[in-house]
Amino acid sequence: MIIGITGKNASGKGEAANYLKSKGFIYYSLSDVIREEATKRGLDHSRDNLIKIGNELRKNFGPNYLAQQINIKIKEILSNNPKQNFAIDSIRSPFEAKELMKNKDFTLVGIDAPIETRFNRLLERNRIGDAKTLEDFKEQEERENLKSDTNQQLDATFAMSEYVIVNSGTIGEFHQKIDDLLNNLERKKKRQVSRG
Repeated sequence: MIIGITGKNASGKGEAANYLKSKGFIYYSLSDVIREEATKRGLDHSRDNLIKIGNELRKNFGPNYLAQQINIKIKEILSNNPKQNFAIDSIRSPFEAKELMKNKDFTLVGIDAPIETRFNRLLERNRIGDAKTLEDFKEQEERENLKSDTNQQLDATFAMSEYVIVNSGTIGEFHQKIDDLLNNLERKKKRQVSRG
């Protein structure tokens, strides 16, 4: 099972990934490819730097480049352990989603939460480059939705989600929704095997 995670800033993508890791999923983030590049260049990992480098990598190597790098890692592990599960985070472009959809048993899951909830979480985690006002946060999100093959397109990617989990309650409720999704996917897989 390969779970792809997409969604807007501070919706709970990282929490979903951590919960899946606790269940034995191997975790990859498309942003790791960008962070590695930022480190090579001696740049800090601020949101603006990562977005700029990510857009540059997509422009230079193709809009699905980040996902291709992760697919290489997935295939290598599956060749030795075909039953391994994966959680893939930071999917921000339809091209990245389509590249990951080439994997058997891939499901794109959108994580959502009201903007005010997400902004409050953003303030709590206090990362470099995060918006400090709700207005700035809204503007930042608009910039991250440019209609260009080499830029992030969060809304278009989110629209491709097969399942959506709304994360507006407690962490326990969020984890229960993820458990429900995993059970649903297991049942779906068993139905497909019995038909096949």
